[in-house]
Amino acid sequence: MKIDSEAIKQLAALLDETGLTEIEVAEGEKLIRVNKGGVVIPQATHHAVNAQSIMSSDPTIPQAANTSAPVAVGANHPGAVTSPMVGTVYMAAEPNAPAFISKGATVKAGDTLLIIEAMKVMNPIKSPKSGTITQILVDNGQPVEFGEVLVVIE
Repeated sequence: MKIDSEAIKQLAALLDETGLTEIEVAEGEKLIRVNKGGVVIPQATHHAVNAQSIMSSDPTIPQAANTSAPVAVGANHPGAVTSPMVGTVYMAAEPNAPAFISKGATVKAGDTLLIIEAMKVMNPIKSPKSGTITQILVDNGQPVEFGEVLVVIE
């Protein structure tokens, strides 16, 4: 399958413009899925390309996002704090301000863990319980989905 690099670049730009995390375009038997910031699993007869890797030396090879993040935690984990909305994560109140939390930090119930921006509204995400931050599973500026695990408190 011949890959149209320009089309992939345009789709990646569309993701940035719209705030979407994934877009899929099909033409006949060909399908291109561009995913921003997640792991892409190609399906049979489909070709998947990660938006972060569209500039790779061989764009015909499906690429996965960086998976060096901490071990994934399910939303049913007792210490998991999940996103109540789709939006963009901010780890501090302002660009040059210190982060609200860090790994190993102690928090109290009601402390602000991070902010999620959704539709130009800044929504503080509060700690549901007191404990120690054992994992931070998101990065500053990262888009998140509803129900995605953000932080683990134990």
